[in-house]
Amino acid sequence: MSKEETIIQLLQVFRQYGYEGATLTRLSQATGLGKASLYHHFPKGKEEMAQAVLNYINDWMETNIFVALRSHSQPIERIRAMTQKVNELYSCGEHPCLLAVLSLESKLFSKEIENALTHWINSLAQVLIDAGFEEKLAHQKAEDAVLQIQGSLILSRCLNDTAPFQRVLQRLPEELLKI
Repeated sequence: MSKEETIIQLLQVFRQYGYEGATLTRLSQATGLGKASLYHHFPKGKEEMAQAVLNYINDWMETNIFVALRSHSQPIERIRAMTQKVNELYSCGEHPCLLAVLSLESKLFSKEIENALTHWINSLAQVLIDAGFEEKLAHQKAEDAVLQIQGSLILSRCLNDTAPFQRVLQRLPEELLKI
C-alpha cells in the first residue's frame, strides 16, 4: 500500500472516530499495517498521522476546490464547480468533515483548521467580489455558505439522511449570487 493509500485509510478512521477515538488498534486495522509499521511511516505516532491526514485534505481542497474558485470562468460556474467538489469530498453528505471532527476534541490542530476554513471563505468571497459584491458582504455571504455546508453535514449525519446536504449544495450557487 502506498503512503497516499495509507493516509486515505487513516482519514476514514479519523473521520469516523475523531482524534481520541482513532486508537492505534483501529488505525492499524484500517491500514492493514501493524503498529510497528505505522510507527515506521509515522515516527511521531498518532499526531503525525492526523497531521498527514490534514495535509492530505488541505492539498485535496487546494487542488479541487480552491483551483476551481480561482479559475477564470464565470462566478456561477466557479461556485458550481466548488459545490460539485464539496459533494465529492463528503461523499454526497455521507462523510463528516474532518476539520469539524478534529476541532471538537483537540486543540492540536486548531491553527491548521482555522487556516483551512479562512482560506475557503476568502477564496469564495473573492468569487463574489468578482461577481460585483462589496467586500464585506462577499465575506459574510462566503461565511454563511461554509456555515450552511458544515451545518447540513451535521444535520445529515444526525438524521442519517443526506437530503439536507444535497439541498444546500443544489441551491447554493444561485443563492450566493442573489443581491
